[in-house]
Amino acid sequence: MPLATRTIGSKIFAGAHVSVAGGVQNAVINSLHIGGNAFALFLKSQRKWTNPPLKTEDAVVYKAHCKEHGIESDKHVVPHGSYLVNLAHTDADRTAQAYGSFLDDLKRCHQLGIKLYNFHPGNCASSTREEAIRHLAHQLNRAHKDPDTGGVITVLETMASAGNTIGSTFSELASIIKLVNDKSRVAVCLDTCHVFAAGYDLRTPEAFKATIEQFDKDIGLKYLRAFHVNDSKAPLGSHKDLHANIGTGFLGLRAFHNLVNEPRLWGLPLVLETPIGVKNEKGKEVDDHGIYAREIKLLESLVGMDPESSEFTEMESKLHAKGESERARIQDQVDRKAIKDKKGGGKAGAKKPAKAKPTKGKKKKIETSDEEGDSGEDTA
Repeated sequence: MPLATRTIGSKIFAGAHVSVAGGVQNAVINSLHIGGNAFALFLKSQRKWTNPPLKTEDAVVYKAHCKEHGIESDKHVVPHGSYLVNLAHTDADRTAQAYGSFLDDLKRCHQLGIKLYNFHPGNCASSTREEAIRHLAHQLNRAHKDPDTGGVITVLETMASAGNTIGSTFSELASIIKLVNDKSRVAVCLDTCHVFAAGYDLRTPEAFKATIEQFDKDIGLKYLRAFHVNDSKAPLGSHKDLHANIGTGFLGLRAFHNLVNEPRLWGLPLVLETPIGVKNEKGKEVDDHGIYAREIKLLESLVGMDPESSEFTEMESKLHAKGESERARIQDQVDRKAIKDKKGGGKAGAKKPAKAKPTKGKKKKIETSDEEGDSGEDTA
C-alpha cells in the first residue's frame, strides 16, 4: 500500500491509534499508511504488568522515521496508558504496581522524544472520591520529580462513566490539576464520545461553543492538548462509553465540523479510536485500517466546508442512515435501564454478581471501561 500524501499546511493534525507490532518504530509507518500526521500507540503491552525494556535501536529508528516524514513527535504523538493502571487506588501494593508501570511509560516517552502521555484518571473504588483524587495527584507529583521522565506532560483523559470513575466532569479534572505542583506537566485530552456520554453537548455550533467555554471556565483551554475523535453509539448523558464511526452516532457529522473549524483548536492532535472491525469472507472479524484512512480524509474535507452545502448535507444524511439501527439498539437499552431505575431505584432487587470460579490453564480476561484504540498488538 503506497504511503498517503498530505496537503502541506493542513490546519488539522489527524490520525488514529496504530499498532506497534514488531517494534515501536513501526507505529510511524503504520500511521503514514492511513494518511495520518498524528497518532496514538501503546508503548508496551497494555495487558501485562511486566514488559521488556524499550530497545535502544527501536528508539533510534523511531526518531529517524519521525524526522524523515515530518512527524512532530513532541506535539502530535499521544501514547495511551495501560488499561491496568489505576493511579487513584490507595492500596499500598496496588499503588506500587500502578506507579511502577506508569513511571516506566513516562521514561519510554522521554527516550522517544514524546512529550504528551495520555492516561485514564482511574476510579475511587478503594476510598472516598476526595482521597482518590489526592492520591492520584500525589502520584503525578512523584513522577514529575523523577529526572528520567524529562518534561513529559501527563495528560488526563475525559471519561464517560459515572459511579466510581474519576474524570467525567470538567470540574473534577480541574480539582486534580489544582493539586499538581508543576502545572506545566499536566494537561487534558478531550474524548468527544466520552464528554458527550457524560452530558456535554457538541452537536450544534452553539452547543459546541458552550462546551468549549465551560471547559475554559472550569479547567482552562491552555490545558487542552489533545482530542480522541469518536462518535457515540449512545445518547447524550447516557454515561455509556460506546465509540461509533464519524457521523454514524448520536453526535453526528456536524459535531466534527464544529471541531475541525474551531481555530483555537488547530494544531492539537486529533486521534481516531473508532471501530474498524469488519467480517471477512469467512465470517471472521478482522481490522480494516482503510476505515481510519477514509475517516482522516473525511475530517480534513470538513475544514472550511459549508455545512449548508449539498455536499455536506448529503454526506451527513448518508452517514446518519448508516448508523440508524445501532443507535436504535443502544437507545432501547438506555430507555429500558431508565425504566428499571425509575421502578427500583436502579439498585433495588439487583442480584449480586456471582464469584468467578478459578480455572486452570486459562488467562483471566481483562475488562476495560471503553472501546478505545486497542490494536490487539501487545508488542512494543
